[in-house]
Amino acid sequence: MTSSIPGLTLQERLAEVATAQPQVRTTFWSLSQSTLTYAELWERSVAAATALVACGIGRGEPVGLLCPNAPEFLIGLFATTTAGGAATPLPLPAGARQLASYPARLAGIAAAAGMRTILVSPQFAGIVEPLRAAMDVEFLDTATLFAASAAAVLPRVDPDDVAVVQFTSGSTAAPKGVRLTHRQVLAGLAAIRTGIDLGPADQGGFWLPLFHDMGLIGMLSAILRGIPSHLWSPTAFVKDPERWLREFAASGSTISAMPNFGYEALLAAVPPDRAADYDLRHWRIAFNGAEPIAHNVVREFCARFRPAGFDPAAMFAVYGMAEATLAVTFPPLGREPVFDWVDRVTLSDSARAQRVSPEAEGARAIAGVGAAVAGLRLRVVDPDSRMTVPDGEVGEILIRGESVTDGYLTAEPEATTELFSEGWLRTGDLGYQRDGELYVTGRSKDMITVRGVNYYAHDVEAVVRDLDGVYKGRCTAAADPDGGDTIAVIAETELTDSAGDELTAAIAGRITARLGLAAVRVYLVAPRSIPRTSSGKLRRLAARELIATETDSEQPCTATTSSATTSASTGGWPISTSTPSTPHWSGPST
Repeated sequence: MTSSIPGLTLQERLAEVATAQPQVRTTFWSLSQSTLTYAELWERSVAAATALVACGIGRGEPVGLLCPNAPEFLIGLFATTTAGGAATPLPLPAGARQLASYPARLAGIAAAAGMRTILVSPQFAGIVEPLRAAMDVEFLDTATLFAASAAAVLPRVDPDDVAVVQFTSGSTAAPKGVRLTHRQVLAGLAAIRTGIDLGPADQGGFWLPLFHDMGLIGMLSAILRGIPSHLWSPTAFVKDPERWLREFAASGSTISAMPNFGYEALLAAVPPDRAADYDLRHWRIAFNGAEPIAHNVVREFCARFRPAGFDPAAMFAVYGMAEATLAVTFPPLGREPVFDWVDRVTLSDSARAQRVSPEAEGARAIAGVGAAVAGLRLRVVDPDSRMTVPDGEVGEILIRGESVTDGYLTAEPEATTELFSEGWLRTGDLGYQRDGELYVTGRSKDMITVRGVNYYAHDVEAVVRDLDGVYKGRCTAAADPDGGDTIAVIAETELTDSAGDELTAAIAGRITARLGLAAVRVYLVAPRSIPRTSSGKLRRLAARELIATETDSEQPCTATTSSATTSASTGGWPISTSTPSTPHWSGPST
């Protein structure tokens, strides 16, 4: 099959943009609104590319980018691809709590990628020495490198050369880097451009970290379309969502992208009586993806900001993944969010989406995320037989197309073999189709089986996250590391002693009442303790492993354990646990 994607590379497309729109720019709001025009981006990346070639960067070689949302990230990315290398964005430490484990994490990524060189922003000069002690790579300061000049001849770069290696942020196994060629990246960008009718009147406004796929591809979609882009740091958004919204409104941006929790943070930051203070009439596409899309958050956000001119049809529920250069399915333009109300028990036990009234007991709302984007095909299959399932039946989502990776860059080659089934990429996600619309129900790895009955981790979390005392609704569910056919619920809280005991009982009681599940073990941890992915999602399996480490390092937890204790082994996690005094399973409520 002949590809419909033009035979361009990223740097060739940037050169076209720099020639046609030399003064269009990226504005860095977290850096006192400093700017970088696309002509400057092209010129500086070419100069830096010659320096990289002079340093011995080889064709296809992964080059790490240890940079914040700043000019040096964008220059480093295009410099690497222009030099023939594969730009490899690296995760940044999320605060002091992660600094101790960060060198080992980065060393694992570097080893999996066979990485010899990392470009480091001056902002991270202070952590270079601990990193050097953990890995045998060369660290190049971007300020020095980008100021250098070299007479090196730039190599020829082909569309089928690897351009980007995107390490998946949520993995708890060996690091796996998604290999994306120039052709695949441009195919993904073309699908986004077509799916939202991205035009010259648009402007992109993003705050997700550029080492995350939604942040990176979002920015590239604006830059390589030749439209203005606006970039904030993730910290700026998390610390003050209200300020971000004010600056976003002032920037004139029409496109944004964030997970569901970002919209939830904006709701918490802007009360109803101040929502009309912002002019959001220009906000045309509000991508909502990368984690489960909550009906209550979408409904409340659209209602809250309607007086500010926010059009509910701008709320754009999507499904994507790094392996597909982000975009997999988009809803039709101009449609308000769609949710399918189904019976939770039938969904979990029978893998069937049985429609029910929103008021029915056990009703669960699942967001419609549209149909496959241009250039992609999609199937939902039985995980065992690989046969396509009928509408309304849950199966594994498989995809194939021009933007889909050929495999992973990893120390475990079998990971790529397991990724595909007869040419189709296995996403590991579960979902169903109805009338051409995809509904994603969860990750196959997040399905928890207790005494032969299946529970979606998301369902367990949803029934307790709004309890008073659960810090900002942050909780996760997973199979309990101690086994025993129980579910571990890990909740962040500021409560201790008797107040913590009451919250523990309330969490266990709510789960039993709503889900009919009594075999629950509750762990209370300090605020901001649960590990997160680069996009801010709570990492269920990583949280479970930390709990396992905690319980292994102390006396066995029992039903009578109530007061919070602290263990240095997990960076000071205060933990309170509770199990049913006589663990038993009562079966799901019907």
